Amino acid sequence: MDIIYILIPLSIVLITIAVTVLFWAIKSGQFDDMDSPAHRILFDDDDQIKK
Repeated sequence: MDIIYILIPLSIVLITIAVTVLFWAIKSGQFDDMDSPAHRILFDDDDQIKK
């Protein structure tokens, strides 16, 4: 039962870190362009490959 005194604060710290990283990613623009990576697979990029 003593382990709960360690696990609850540890989980609160981990959730705080996860939420902080999420808001940092949103603020820095990581989720701004969600369509380009999905359409990039459709284009032919053979001219960039050099053998």
